[in-house]
Amino acid sequence: MAKVYSVCNQKGGVGKTTTAVNIAAFLATFAGKTLLVDLDPQGNATSASGVSKDQVDSSVYEVLTDNVPAVSIVKETRIKGLHVLPSNTSLAGAEVELVSEIAREYKLREALREAREVYDYIIIDTPPSLSLLTINALAATDEVLIPIQCEYFALEGLSQLLKTIDLVRVNLHPELKIGGIIFTMYDSRLILNNEVLEEVKEHFPNLVFENTIPRNVRLSEAPSHGMPILFYDPTSTGSLSYEKLTRELIERNKGEEKTDQGPVQEFKEEIQCQPQTQNVGLAEALEL
Repeated sequence: MAKVYSVCNQKGGVGKTTTAVNIAAFLATFAGKTLLVDLDPQGNATSASGVSKDQVDSSVYEVLTDNVPAVSIVKETRIKGLHVLPSNTSLAGAEVELVSEIAREYKLREALREAREVYDYIIIDTPPSLSLLTINALAATDEVLIPIQCEYFALEGLSQLLKTIDLVRVNLHPELKIGGIIFTMYDSRLILNNEVLEEVKEHFPNLVFENTIPRNVRLSEAPSHGMPILFYDPTSTGSLSYEKLTRELIERNKGEEKTDQGPVQEFKEEIQCQPQTQNVGLAEALEL
């Protein structure tokens, strides 16, 4: 059975799609056959993988609303072993259509049942919102990967995301785990970046990935060419960083190092720090 990860953050602009696409590409290269599921109506993960979303006949929309088998419409990419379940703007109407459906939160989970027997890994790129599509992704997921920027505003939504994950655990998917927190667009020269990184590590020591993703122009250029960074510029800093991050993820998966998986209340009890500078502390940023 495939290991399913959702890359999730309701805040846009944190490198969520970039992370999903590139982790999927490196997993396909290092670890086995991988399916990238684009669950965002914008279809950015689809185009960033080299699949034209405007030329897609069937997408994840038909999978969710018409029960079309997911494995029947996946698209191959330039990277051997990496397939994409594409998305386009038609997915925007799926939430309205699913409102009256029975077990609407499990539509994606059921749709990926066959795919889990075909692939080694499944990576789900979620929309930048806590919507029914995101709930579907979480209900179908083994572990959640949370990309965040090392900035104050990027931390504001983390509390709500953790609460949502906890609610999904309690009501829909008790086995759901947090796979880790990934710092993106990290610049070691900036004091704020380092302060946020250290503070989050202090309070979530077993969740934060050791490897961070730096700001890198090649990472920004790659999607416009329809390529993961591994294919576009494999020697760039961004590519090497995602390679190290993916290898760390693979090792975590092998070792099953799962900690800090309790409900949000435990996180609240843990985060009781007071900021030691005039900067806003993590506890205040998360409104806990």
